[in-house]
Amino acid sequence: MHDLTQGSITGHLLRMGLFIAVAMLVQTAYFLVDLYFVSRLGKEAVAGVSAAGNMMFLAMAVSQAIGVGITSLASRAIGAGQGANANLIFNQGMGMALIISALSLVVGYAFGLDAVSRLAADEATATAARTYLATFLPSIAMMFPTVALGSALRSAGVVQSPTIVQALSLFLNIALAPVLIAGWGTGHAFGVAGAGWASTIAVAVGLIAMFAIFPRVQSMMRWQTDLLAPRFAEWGRVLYVGLPSAGEFFLMFVISGVVYWVIRNFGAEAQAGFGIGGRVLQSVMLPAMAVSFSTAPIIGQNLGAGNAARVRETFRTAATISVTMMIFLALVMHISPSTLTAPFSPDPAVLENANTYLKVISWNLVASGLVFTCSGVFQGLGNTTPSLLSSATRLLTFVLPAVWLEQQPSLTVETFWWLSVASSASQAVISLALVFRELRRKVGAATPGDAAPATS
Repeated sequence: MHDLTQGSITGHLLRMGLFIAVAMLVQTAYFLVDLYFVSRLGKEAVAGVSAAGNMMFLAMAVSQAIGVGITSLASRAIGAGQGANANLIFNQGMGMALIISALSLVVGYAFGLDAVSRLAADEATATAARTYLATFLPSIAMMFPTVALGSALRSAGVVQSPTIVQALSLFLNIALAPVLIAGWGTGHAFGVAGAGWASTIAVAVGLIAMFAIFPRVQSMMRWQTDLLAPRFAEWGRVLYVGLPSAGEFFLMFVISGVVYWVIRNFGAEAQAGFGIGGRVLQSVMLPAMAVSFSTAPIIGQNLGAGNAARVRETFRTAATISVTMMIFLALVMHISPSTLTAPFSPDPAVLENANTYLKVISWNLVASGLVFTCSGVFQGLGNTTPSLLSSATRLLTFVLPAVWLEQQPSLTVETFWWLSVASSASQAVISLALVFRELRRKVGAATPGDAAPATS
């Protein structure tokens, strides 16, 4: 357990952010490892796996509804010294996670395989997408209880142990990928199906380990079967905070799906290039996302303890750290994008598309970093609706113009990337305005014990 109401805020952000960044890198690396070996199977395989991987955004949207709710409510309860409340929140969130995990398998196999096929540029790409998703779906289902456990630990300031667990599971994924995809050592290659199985097996081992360490690294929350049964008042509390954040990730899923659809006429090499560039971008954005995820529990605990000044200081410090990192990473990505994309395809056309995407999108990074920081503030304050409203503006500033542009003659893929840059800049301005408003409204009234009491 870590008391985030005392000590250096910069120190808390960097300590937690480092481990969270590593943990998020591990999650991203599952896909990157698969993509590296799949790239040897051809551009259609890369495009198919990338399109199917877009389903991760949808799963992340649902998991955010649980994870953000747990982090926000439990951290405020811990800051206010309400251990029973924090324990109840964790168990109710875990109960939701297990139910959604089962439902995701049913819905995924019933509808998901056909859905990813519709994003593909050709039948070969569609076949690869369906094949990969069929074996990758169990790993998506296991994301929900994993997120619930990790969010509860993050609310208590515990990030090192879960990071180690996830890193070990990544190493297992790295070891399994060449064996299952390319048939190293066995002579039996499963291709894109093997990529999904490698991730699924590794995630399963990681989830088991997370269950094992959970009671050993913090003392306030415990797995209690009698508290797992739905209590709809508690579900309402968790979802009230979490659903707007879920909406943010759902919009990311929609936007990514729209991109795959509008560039389908440019061929599999364009879709594969966007898939590679998008995953590299996701990796580059990890520092800003880690700062955001660190910001939420620090603000939550200090809000619960009534430390208004530390809440404001956390926002200023997090924004400064995020912008500084994003400026440096944007320069790297703009100057030498090929350094980041070369390992993921031997096809010059695919790499050209990926490099063009990264060079343009590098202008996005500072704005995106600020958006993530604002999202962390909203989560810590327990009101994520402003973050959803900010994200929803991209339906007007990106999705609708992109659909219109797709119908215009003599269009280049690069046009969509510049549209994304303009859309992200607009979102950042709106997010900052909403954060300043929310801080004025909520933090000024912060008093010790600003967390709802546990219900029975």
